[in-house]
Amino acid sequence: MPRMALGLAYDGSLWQGWQTQPGGLTVQDQLETALATFLNQPVATICAGRTDTGVHALEQVVHLDAAVDRRLESWVRGVNALLPSSIAVQWAKPVGDDFHARFSAQSRSYIYVVRNARVRSPLMHARVGWVYHPLELARMRDAARRLVGEHDFSCFRSSQCQAASPVRTMQEIAIVQHGDFFLFRFRANAFLHHMIRNIMGAILYIGQGRQDPLWMDELLAQRDRRRAAPTFSPDGLYLAGVQYPERFELPSADLQQALLTHTGLTWPEAAD
Repeated sequence: MPRMALGLAYDGSLWQGWQTQPGGLTVQDQLETALATFLNQPVATICAGRTDTGVHALEQVVHLDAAVDRRLESWVRGVNALLPSSIAVQWAKPVGDDFHARFSAQSRSYIYVVRNARVRSPLMHARVGWVYHPLELARMRDAARRLVGEHDFSCFRSSQCQAASPVRTMQEIAIVQHGDFFLFRFRANAFLHHMIRNIMGAILYIGQGRQDPLWMDELLAQRDRRRAAPTFSPDGLYLAGVQYPERFELPSADLQQALLTHTGLTWPEAAD
């Protein structure tokens, strides 16, 4: 059966996460319903990384097997005609049986957009996170650099996490400021359940001066979720892209362009 890879963008504020649920109010449910109509047969999809309720995607990657031949343009426009306006296929590409949306991925990138202002903006509801207390960029960067590398991230792991191991390799955390906006970029080989939202809670505590950057080292060493900061809101969290080996020749995710295309927010150059 031919295998297809799809790049998907969606507004997660309207859905109960990615993974299918009995009520059908998830991104996966909506996509598989549209695909079943498009292909005239039921089909199962596998994604690169499950997103939680309220989390958006600039480029989620999905694969599926279907014994139906369709033009590439039809895979995009035809499926999109059957999807709600908050979900859209961005590209489609045939791949070999050796491609797996989850297991072939080398890394995943997320972007968190946070607005630091005295009053919340109703026009940016669910699109950006909001923090009232002033944030200090240098303190947050100091804290973030302590997370780069291979660590046991038990202190940032949800109690519902089903991963076999809490060890992950954080390849990059970049934080830049543009006026009232802070943009946080995370790249890792994989993430635990609620890992980024829990890390954000700790970084923001430090940015507000409620903890010292050295606290991040203590949390990693203690491996106790109860000692860390509360989980931050999913508002403003985006699955920005998934990186695969070049041999699959999938479209390369331009994080800055994707963020601008879907939100209107630019990714400024990081300052040392």
